[in-house]
Amino acid sequence: MDIIPQIIANSLIAGSIYSLVTLGFNLVYGATRFVNMVPGVLAAIGGYTVYYLFSQLGFNLYLSIAAGIFIAGIFGYLSDRLVFRKLRRNKASNLVSFVASLGIFTMIQAVISILFTSQFQSILDVTQSPTTYQIFGATFTWIQGMIFVTAVVAFIGLALVLKKTGFGRAVRAVSDDEEVSKIIGINTDKIISWIFFIGSCLVGLSGIFVGFDVGISPTMGLFIILAGATSSIIGGIGNIYGGFLGAFLFAFVENFGIIKISSEWKPAIAFSLLVLFLIFRPEGIMNKKK
Repeated sequence: MDIIPQIIANSLIAGSIYSLVTLGFNLVYGATRFVNMVPGVLAAIGGYTVYYLFSQLGFNLYLSIAAGIFIAGIFGYLSDRLVFRKLRRNKASNLVSFVASLGIFTMIQAVISILFTSQFQSILDVTQSPTTYQIFGATFTWIQGMIFVTAVVAFIGLALVLKKTGFGRAVRAVSDDEEVSKIIGINTDKIISWIFFIGSCLVGLSGIFVGFDVGISPTMGLFIILAGATSSIIGGIGNIYGGFLGAFLFAFVENFGIIKISSEWKPAIAFSLLVLFLIFRPEGIMNKKK
């Protein structure tokens, strides 16, 4: 059973990445009420920005990370200003908004493939062995430790912003009822655009961490957004607290499910959990009203 500590560590790392995606996904879903595919490709934008600036141009690593987060946020912000805001004003259905997001996802993914090829890329120098640490029999790198710490800090920071600030109260009001928020004087378009920016920054950060941990490819966003959406449903779609818990539950089931069977079954095991929740607890661990 010596493998158990390592599986726990792997689950915490995967859950940390999923949680960043889920936080961003839930923020946007809470305000717009449609499944948005754009965050998936924003993860790739974050990863490829750092790859280009740090690995290709030799920029400072931390400035490259900041640029990757910011550029992902800007792309998310622009997707709302240029596309989704117009759809909201035209009273477009959720299906139309979903298809529009899928179109943006496909277009940007194709551009990334053209610019960087479809080959797998590594942000860090693969010839250098990263420093490793051991805790309770589990081995992890400093990058993986940073991923976990950052995810926890991001969750706590977002929770405090939503609970303690005027902006957070406006976000919660828009998420509860956009029309009533307009009546009481909240500029809902501005708030939703900022929600897109913040949520996209979180997803972009997750893509950067994926790049540090295992590398990047133009198609990386599809699994990332599916994992984020699944974690959201498991935790309680639109609820950041439930989404955070759902991300780690999803990761633990995914990793512990392959102890006795082939790792090829990992996605099947994880998404079986989604099916069980949809059948027996469709509201998730914590529904949005809690």
